[in-house]
Amino acid sequence: MSEDKSSFKRRMIRSFFLAFEEVDKKEEEIQEEIEKTGMKYIQMRLPVENITSELEENLRKRVERNILHAKIREADENDLESITHVYNRSWMTSCTPYSLLSVESLKQIYDYPETVILVANVYGTDAGFAILDFEGPNNEFGIIAGLGVIPRFQRKGLGKVIGMASWDYFKKKGVKELRCEVYVDNKASYDFIKSLGFEEYDVKVYKSEDFAS
Repeated sequence: MSEDKSSFKRRMIRSFFLAFEEVDKKEEEIQEEIEKTGMKYIQMRLPVENITSELEENLRKRVERNILHAKIREADENDLESITHVYNRSWMTSCTPYSLLSVESLKQIYDYPETVILVANVYGTDAGFAILDFEGPNNEFGIIAGLGVIPRFQRKGLGKVIGMASWDYFKKKGVKELRCEVYVDNKASYDFIKSLGFEEYDVKVYKSEDFAS
């Protein structure tokens, strides 16, 4: 993929997942931050070699038993409406401004060949998802570009189950390292990502041009 197309896709995803930043700021404050100083995002990574059976077992112990049996599937185009519904419910616990995601917007992301969406189904209900991407000259970096869980299943371990499913997917594709980013003031998301074994390696500042309009 060309750099321009890759950058546009990342801007789209970043804009959608700005809605999940659980920080106590008003819309005007966030907009001012984006335009003046930019929003700081902590870059985090997890080498595949660090994903040990012990780490996975420790995570499973912190997941409610029924959630462990969630069924994970790779989405196809027929799933986009359901994923959009999950996304639009997931924002409800966020304290920041939110924009509805349309099926058409999600399809733009889905149509990129490097992008994969995993869907978690619990009790016959689609309850969470992860958007996965690949970067690097040889697609050696697996990117968890976004992850959402509907309120009913939040803080029950479903996010961890989706995270582990993402690991498995990336490992099968031969990636060397998993990466993601989290807004610097989003302690809830930061703590969740740390609980998966990720560590900080950089900080990036994004301004208005880095978010798709």
